[in-house]
Formats: sequence, structure tokens, C-alpha cells
Amino acid sequence: MAKNIMLQGTMSNVGKSLLTAALCRIFRQDGHSAAPFKSQNMALNSYITADGLEIGRAQAMQAESAGLEPTVLMNPILLKPTDDTGSQVIVNGKVRRNMKAAEYFRHKKELIPDILSAYNTLASQHDIIVIEGAGSAAELNLKADDIVNMGLAKLVDSPVLLVGDIDRGGIFAQLLGTLMLIEQDERERIKGLIVNKFRGDKTIFQSGVDILEQRGGVRVAGVVPYIKCDIEDEDSLSDKLERRKNDGIIDIAVILLPHISNYTDFDVFLQYDGVSVRYVTKFPELGEPDMIVIPGTKSTIADMRWMRESGLEAAVKRAVGKGVPVFGICGGFQILGRKIADPGNSEGGGEIDGIGLLDCETVFAKEKHQTQTHGRFAEICGAFSALSGLSFSGYEIHMGETFANSKPMLDRGGTFSGNVYGCYIHGIFDEPQISSTVVKTLYERKGLRFDGKCTDRRVYKENQFDILADEVRKNLDMEFVYSLLDHR
Repeated sequence: MAKNIMLQGTMSNVGKSLLTAALCRIFRQDGHSAAPFKSQNMALNSYITADGLEIGRAQAMQAESAGLEPTVLMNPILLKPTDDTGSQVIVNGKVRRNMKAAEYFRHKKELIPDILSAYNTLASQHDIIVIEGAGSAAELNLKADDIVNMGLAKLVDSPVLLVGDIDRGGIFAQLLGTLMLIEQDERERIKGLIVNKFRGDKTIFQSGVDILEQRGGVRVAGVVPYIKCDIEDEDSLSDKLERRKNDGIIDIAVILLPHISNYTDFDVFLQYDGVSVRYVTKFPELGEPDMIVIPGTKSTIADMRWMRESGLEAAVKRAVGKGVPVFGICGGFQILGRKIADPGNSEGGGEIDGIGLLDCETVFAKEKHQTQTHGRFAEICGAFSALSGLSFSGYEIHMGETFANSKPMLDRGGTFSGNVYGCYIHGIFDEPQISSTVVKTLYERKGLRFDGKCTDRRVYKENQFDILADEVRKNLDMEFVYSLLDHR
């Protein structure tokens, strides 16, 4: 059975996901087979495994860092919020049903057998399991039914490293307050503290380390700097979504839908010098971009209504009238069509007219379509005609079926009209020929020449994982971390 170590946080977005990825990478570099595990994840950013099962995108990223094919064993429970009080509950990669929060909390301990089955199977296949908690380790109102933080640590007998985010302020209150609020047996399980996202001269914080150790009675295992690396973030708390300003030669504007999902589809463009990706929430922010993207969403009808009420629907139409290319993926593809209907109440029910820039209609169904896929672009016209015949790979994850009355964009569906394009393929831009062709086209439309290189997304990500791991290794006491693996 594998050894284990767990990262828990003082709150959400302290950097647990990236530190988990870093440890997976470090253990891999040191010759061990390490795998990530998160019993329950809540995120709209998801991934489809090779066998067609849905997990959190963060666990897929962590698996890549570990050099592994992502599997559902790494994230047996995924919650995808449908509104402020409910989520689609996905167990072992398949939709169980939509539940309100109160209903889920009444039943979630029934999922412990699924969690332990996944964990034990994963642990039988690897040397080390790096476990990620969720939110705060001291959610007192949730303690009784906890299956993702201390509750899980006890179930699998794991030592814990507690992570705090100094960049957001209050690091002493975060770490010492958490230690104060948890039970004594839980406090004893915390073997080390990590001060994460530190900016500046670490020697100045030595007195802070002393205070934490003296008052907390727990060793500070490391002060990790704010690491500049381009790795996919966990969820809607991502700093990427705060980008509002165009600071590049090429301006790609992504509509920041209220229920945005899989926004990592556009991370590939951040690899290119001169390309800016920004997120738009109000129609005055749209400006005059070189390309508009409407991303995926968990609540397509609600987000279409928001686009109409916010004025962004009209702004996108005006931009199309000026020749600006628009690309919709998954829910964004559905939004670009003429009509969206949800007769079976899959995502809240109802019917709404879409933007009408593509000649297609979408009808939701109870069964979710989830698969990895690959294929080629068909012969297409408009701004991105140079994509014709190029190979793509990615995955589909959607409840609806879209019926198009126009030519397909891909040999796997989708459609186009003029400079407006739509399909269901997440990750469609990741192939180097595709992303570079899009960037080159956008340069040429401005009368400029693109002299940059065709960037391989996979090679780029491998380099970024190494940057992350190297910085964490330099700033975390890895000898101490390895000693914790032998706690049993």
C-alpha cells in the first residue's frame, strides 16, 4: 500500500492544487510513482478521462505533473454547481443527479465506500499518494460529515501539511486560528505549516516563522514564494479571470459568463508573445477585440439570458458586423445558435432564443455526452479558413444535442457562418498547428506579420511543471516531507 501525505488549507485558493502538483512532480523526479487524490472537488472546470469519465480539471493537471494518465480514481466525487444552492453530483465519473446543498449534505457520508474504494485502488498502484483537501480545514459547521479534509485524513491515516496564503494577508490568523479551532487529535495530525505565495525577501519573515512555530507548536516546513509559472488553475477563483485590460498586440476577449466552465481552453494563447487574453463582464469592456470567445457554461439558458440583459449579446453582434471573428465552445456554441431548449429540466428547464449567429438549435437531454475525441477541420470559410484540414484532439462534455442546418466545421460536428464558429470540443486550440494558425491569422488581419514559433502545448506544460517543482523543492524542506511519509 502506498505511503501518503495530505495538503489542507486555511481557506480556498491558498495554492493547495499547485502544491499538490509540485509534490507529484518532485516525487516523480526522485524516481517514485506518485498520484494525486481529491475525494471531493467542487468545480466547473472538468476533464474527461480516456474511458469517458468526468473528474476535476485540477486532478487531471496534477496527473500530468506526475506523468500519469488521469483516471477517475483520482477524484471519485465531483460537484458542479448549477446555481447558488445546488450542484450536479458526479460519482465515479458519472452523473448521479442534481441535488440541493441540504440534500447532498444529508447523504454525502454514504459516499465514503466510493471514496475508500477509489483511494485503496489508487494506493495499490503507486508508491505515494498526494492528497488534496478542499476549502478550509476548520469549517466547523461541516465537520460532522467531513469527507474531504480531516475526515478523510483519519480514514486513510495521513499526515497533514497546512497551507496558508500570505499574499492575501492575515497569515498568522489563518494558520494559528486554524490550529486553535480544530480538535486536539486533528491538530496532532498536522505535522507542518506552509506559508505560500510569499513576495519579497524571505529573511525578513524569519521572525514570522519563529512566531508561528512558538505559538502554534508546529514546524514551518517552508515559505514558498509566489511562483511565476503558467499552470492551469483550479476554478473560478483564478487570477486569470481578473484580467480586464488588453496588453498585447492581439486582443482576445473571452466573455466571462456567470457559470463559466473550462476556461482553461484558452490558456494556450498565453504562450504566445504579443497575445493578450482578457475576460469581459460588461459590454463597455468589450471594446474592439481581434477575436471574441464565448466559453463553456454549466447553465446555458441562464447565461444566455445574462448576455442579453447585460448588453453583451448586442455588443457581440455589433462586433460580428464589423468583421470580428467569434468562436463558441460547448455552451458558447449553444449560445451562438438560434434556440436553446431544456424540456427535461437538465439544467433548470425552460427555453430561450440564442444570439442567432449560427443556424442551429440545441435541445438538452438527461444523458450527458462525455468522451475524448479527435478529428479534422472540414473545409471552412471566413477568417479562419486556414484551419481547414488541420487535426485536432480534445474532449466533449455536454448535456445537449445541437442540430445544425449549415455546413459542419469539423468531421465531429460543429458549424460556422461567415466569421462565426462553434463546436463542442474542449481543448481544440491545444494542438500547436491550430493555436499558431489562429494567432498568425489574427496578426495578418491587422496587416502584421507573425514571426513567433509554433508552440507545442504539451512540451510547454512539461517545462512549467518543472519550474513549479524546482521552486517548491528549493523552498520546502523535502527531507522533512519525506520523513512524514514513514509515519506509520
